[in-house]
Amino acid sequence: MLATHNIRLQFGGRTLFDDVNLKFTKGNCYGVIGANGAGKSTFLKILSGEIQSTNGSVEITPGERLAVLRQNHFAYEDEEVLKTVLLGHAELMSIMREKDVLYAKENFSDEDGERAANLEARFAELNGWEAESQAGALLAGLGIGTDMLTKQMKDLAGGEKVKVLLAQALFGKPEILLLDEPTNDLDLKSVQWLEKFLGEQEDSTVLVVSHDRHFLNKVCTHICDIDFNKIKLFVGNYDFWYKSSQLAQRMLNDQNKKTEDKMKELKEFIQRFSANASKSSQATSRKKLLDKLTLEDIQPSTRKYPFVGFRQEREAGDQLLRVEKLSLTIDGERMFHDLSFTVKKGQKIVFLGPSEMATKTLFQVLAGERKPDAGDIQWGITTSRGYMPSDNGAFFQDASLDLINWLRQYSADQTETFLRGFLGRMLFSGEEAKKKSTVLSGGEKVRCMLSKLMLAGHNVLIFENPTNHLDLETITALNDGMVEFKGTLLFTSHDHEFVQTIASRVIEIQSKGCRDEECTYDQFLGLD
Repeated sequence: MLATHNIRLQFGGRTLFDDVNLKFTKGNCYGVIGANGAGKSTFLKILSGEIQSTNGSVEITPGERLAVLRQNHFAYEDEEVLKTVLLGHAELMSIMREKDVLYAKENFSDEDGERAANLEARFAELNGWEAESQAGALLAGLGIGTDMLTKQMKDLAGGEKVKVLLAQALFGKPEILLLDEPTNDLDLKSVQWLEKFLGEQEDSTVLVVSHDRHFLNKVCTHICDIDFNKIKLFVGNYDFWYKSSQLAQRMLNDQNKKTEDKMKELKEFIQRFSANASKSSQATSRKKLLDKLTLEDIQPSTRKYPFVGFRQEREAGDQLLRVEKLSLTIDGERMFHDLSFTVKKGQKIVFLGPSEMATKTLFQVLAGERKPDAGDIQWGITTSRGYMPSDNGAFFQDASLDLINWLRQYSADQTETFLRGFLGRMLFSGEEAKKKSTVLSGGEKVRCMLSKLMLAGHNVLIFENPTNHLDLETITALNDGMVEFKGTLLFTSHDHEFVQTIASRVIEIQSKGCRDEECTYDQFLGLD
């Protein structure tokens, strides 16, 4: 069991959270959510003992081991991959080292023999003889093969290091597991493996911070929400928390309808979700919890969601785009070869590829920013195209521009009143609108790029990983805006929920040509 007692945290004059009294129990997975800067990662660091709270204490059941996903990807550069995983269990590694020292002695005393016997007994209790095979199995599940086990960490790519550190946290079945953004840099197969692994940890308590809504929906039995300078627990996964909090907000905002009607709607929603939860891996326990849920357990959120809505100034013709036998090779590496497909008006297509460079360069070619080695592209004459690359730094290099004047470059209405109003809808209110464009965070730059596209009125939008750097609130708003868009979408994304709810067609770039199917993402993956 993991519990907090009267936890309070202050930075300077700001209180992140206060009077936090929570109990986290085994067999449950808690998704920690909150707006940017709310203190999600900081809360995990308090639980792990990495930082101290201003007041209060953290209680861990004696004898239970706590493991943390390390964020320092360069902490083990000179260690071998397999040993790095084993280092996640400090007691086991200490025993192994002491055993090696004892057995290396030339004069092995009776006292040494007694100590060695005690060490061997504890080693067996910790499944030490199976440690290397268990570590190898974890690495294999995450896509790290046996040929890499003896490599040093410094010889691994960034994404591979993330997988090794994740395996380190999972190793040895810790009773308490704290994971901060565990799906970052993971491929789809590794994410699916992790979802299944966490779903099977019936004897562990898991807390996870993630911006991946699909992952939170798959693994979480509870949501731990940081809001109102408080931290509260809610039964259910992320979707249930979001939808119920929105209903609660409407109950507060809508003064013209009877409160009883809204309460009835919320009760019916709880019942429907409880029934649907029977399909999840934690079905029985989650359904029992949901059945006990009352209206008092649900509160509106103070989260601020930007407005994202794309309009077409004119509708495009039916024959939108034809691509024939397109090929491109860069520095001897083939991006795509003999690629052909057509796009019709209104289609929403996600592109998958053997690498991010493959989809990135294809979008650059489609947007006219790069020439292919061979092939032909024909856009319909009625198309108006907007492109948002994942690397948007070139748009924010003029240090003389504040956000108002930055946005003015792309707006037909040049008045400050209009520009401030538009920026306000994208959560740049008051003095935020006077920030210099060169000092924006990654998420703020993406919100600016979305504003640019919303003002343009294109009927074709090309997005390259648009959810990168965004918080859950902006991802949700962008997701809704892309679903509602009446034009044509071509996009890439690592966000499973985002792709599943938007795409009606999937094009996967292959070694030659592509796999092209009109279906949902889950159907394409064989999950539906």
